[in-house]
Amino acid sequence: MSPEPAARRGAFRTLAAPGIATLVCLAILLGLGTWQLTRKGEKEALIARIVERSRAAPEAPPAPAEWQPARDEFRHVAVAGRFDNGAETLVHGLAPGTVPGRARQGFYVITPFKRDDGSVVLVNRGFVPTELKRREDRADGLVEGETTVTGLLRASETRGAFVPESDPVKGEWFTRDVPAIAAARGLGAVAPYLIEADAAKAPGVPATAWPQGGQLRVDLPNNHMQYAFTWFGIAACLIGVFAVFAWGRLRAR
Repeated sequence: MSPEPAARRGAFRTLAAPGIATLVCLAILLGLGTWQLTRKGEKEALIARIVERSRAAPEAPPAPAEWQPARDEFRHVAVAGRFDNGAETLVHGLAPGTVPGRARQGFYVITPFKRDDGSVVLVNRGFVPTELKRREDRADGLVEGETTVTGLLRASETRGAFVPESDPVKGEWFTRDVPAIAAARGLGAVAPYLIEADAAKAPGVPATAWPQGGQLRVDLPNNHMQYAFTWFGIAACLIGVFAVFAWGRLRAR
């Protein structure tokens, strides 16, 4: 047997382990890229569904016992009743400022709303800047008497890992936690969802009055195509690196 075929076979044997490892990594990278493409399609369908719901004509919200976040969240609803302005809760938050890219610090005004049928739902009336925290300083924005509220249904907000914990005793709230706010205010049974009020003002309320509603932005991040390109790009680099490595190993042998 000539030494050249034997050397060639020996060279290929030395590539077996690196080749298997490369194939395993390649399968993982391609799988991640494909998964991101699948997530992209799902996210686009979700965004389209949310936009369609938010732009539909307002309708009555579901009964509390029939509430299903996956089905009902972001639905455009209308309710009639009265605000309990004395029981409002201020939740720390940010809103777009006058300068693009710079957020404004302040609070979201969560106010109990007693519906005509006697049930209670929390309404996020909108954003107020820090300097207008006191209700007396924004009296022109208070809505007294019978009114109709339109807005989008949202599920109760859960606290994220980097969000401070709310302190009901001190009145420091960082999440729009419906059950916790209802318990702290002694509201009893309330709807398990929140209504994010539209920007339109009630009759007689100046357009410049605070709080300013319509702060909810239906703008979900959809970067899955970028992530897919990243994983596929790494896979292509892996193929290139292994090809150069294998070529060098075979030439050396």
